[in-house]
Amino acid sequence: MSKQLHLISDGNFSNHHLQIIKRIYKSIDYLHIREKNKTAKDMLEIIRALKNIGFPLAKIIVNDRIDIAVMKQCAGVQLAYHSPPVSLVKGNFPGLKVGKSVHSLREAEQAQQEGADYLLYGHVYSSMSKPNQHPRGLVELQEITSTLSVPVYAIGGMTPERTKEVIAAGSAGIAVMSGIWQADDPIQMAKAYHHVLNTWEGG
Repeated sequence: MSKQLHLISDGNFSNHHLQIIKRIYKSIDYLHIREKNKTAKDMLEIIRALKNIGFPLAKIIVNDRIDIAVMKQCAGVQLAYHSPPVSLVKGNFPGLKVGKSVHSLREAEQAQQEGADYLLYGHVYSSMSKPNQHPRGLVELQEITSTLSVPVYAIGGMTPERTKEVIAAGSAGIAVMSGIWQADDPIQMAKAYHHVLNTWEGG
């Protein structure tokens, strides 16, 4: 069974990002719109622009903004520690896929109990986006994936080679930000991740 690639926007969404997505969207399973400094109007414009290049709304996950995800009929929302509870979102919008970002086994267990459809766990390796935070490593990732039944996606410092390690540790796939946006060749890098995720044959 192939594993999933979640691409997360880097907070500076522009036409440059749009042009990259246009060339790689068949390689990614979901695009997370994570634009903390954008207004609701900006977010709606991003989704409109994505739709105009043929990117399916069924592959868009909006960070934190449940209202926008519902209005634009996107796939779902990604919640953080400051977001509304998973159970409240699922109870009011059962059609939304609801993910939760977690950083420990305890947080992961709580999110699953509240009804999260999947979890993003990290950061697993040293990450360019969080240079001052100690990576959490593979041991706890494996503990979480072996304890929980919901899919867990590893995030933080992902490379195609490390992707093999996190899948071996039970991850259902990976989430990537700088690994694609800051790559010398984002299109080739997206294809490299996609290849590893779709040719995995480990135990």
